[in-house]
Formats: sequence, structure tokens, C-alpha cells
Amino acid sequence: MDELAILTTGGTIDKVYFDAESEFQVGHPVIEDLLQRMNVGFTVSMRQVMRVDSLDMTDEHRKVIQQAVLDVNAEHILITHGTDGMVETASWLANIKDKKIILTGALQPAAFAENDAVFNIGCAIGAIQSISDGVYIAMNGQIFKGDAVVKNRSKNRFQALI
Repeated sequence: MDELAILTTGGTIDKVYFDAESEFQVGHPVIEDLLQRMNVGFTVSMRQVMRVDSLDMTDEHRKVIQQAVLDVNAEHILITHGTDGMVETASWLANIKDKKIILTGALQPAAFAENDAVFNIGCAIGAIQSISDGVYIAMNGQIFKGDAVVKNRSKNRFQALI
């Protein structure tokens, strides 16, 4: 992989503590600083598409994400996204050809000491180098086809559709 294009859309992965009422807001994307610290051996381009919690995401937001993916020249595209709307956004991207697209996020903000953000990002980057063209979701140490996965809210993890 020569280049990885990263599109950030918000979600829990980028949430930060906001005020004394324990409110959290989507903050600056964490992935750029993380990859710089990890000294990755490939070119990374990053674009912040939006800062939206996926529970608030609409079809209009998904159209913007879809267009952002179409506008990227790179073959490999990683999208950070909120977990509650990730599967729906994957379906909006399903007809895009000749690209390897992985969506990932976190169930706990990356700012927390105990989080799954770094693990999910690393899993996504490893996988994007070996997958076929298409749309995938990287969560909980697994890679799922975008149209064959569901978020199991009661178990707080993603799982393949049976």
C-alpha cells in the first residue's frame, strides 16, 4: 500500500469531555496524531469530512461521505465513524467500485485510558492491505463485510449476520 486516505466523520472515537455536566462532544480527529506517533511506513492523507455523532447522522450526511469517498484518488480508504450508524453508512458505499474501504470506530472515546480505538484502527490498517475491493467494517478484532454485520448493542460488540 502506497497511500492510505483517511476520512473522519466523528463518533465516539473522537469524543472529548466537554463540561461539568459530563457532556461529551465530538472533538478533533485522533487518528492523524496516532499514526504519526506510530511512524507508519506509507503516505497518509486525511480529510475531516464532518464531526457528527452517528446517532445524529442523516441521509444528507451519508451523501456527503459517499461523495468524499468518490472524490478520493487513493485505492485504500479508511473512514472513522460512529458505531451506531456505521452499518448504514457502509450500505451507502456498497456500489463504489475499485476501492478498498474500511470503516472503523470505537465503543469508548480514544481519550479514555481504557479504549478500543487504537486496537480497531490497527486492525483496520492491517486488513486494508489484504482485502479485495469492497466495503468492510473493522471492529472488535474482526473484519466484516459491510453488508453482513450488525452492532449487537446488548453485548456492545459487532457480529456477523447469521
